Amino acid sequence: MMLPFLEDAKTFVTMPSGILYQVVVVVVVVVVLVVVVVVVVVVVVVVVVVGVGVVLLVVVVVVVVLLLLLVVVVLVVVLVVVVVVVC
Repeated sequence: MMLPFLEDAKTFVTMPSGILYQVVVVVVVVVVLVVVVVVVVVVVVVVVVVGVGVVLLVVVVVVVVLLLLLVVVVLVVVLVVVVVVVC
C-alpha cells in the first residue's frame, strides 16, 4: 500500500524532468549524510574533551534543532528548484 505522496514522487521521477529530480535527491542525501557524520564527530569530541553530562544533553538538543532546520531549508530549496524547472 503506497502513500499518495510516494506515488506522485514515483510518477514525477519517470517524467522527462525526472533526471533533474533524481540529481537533486542524490545531492540532498549526500548533504544530509555529510552533516550527520560531522555532527557525530563533533558530539564525540565534545564528550571526550568535556565529559558526559549536561553538556552532552545541550549538544544533542542543539544538534537536533539544527538538523531539523537544515532539513526544512533543504526541502524548501528542492521544492523551489523543482517548481521553477517544471513551470
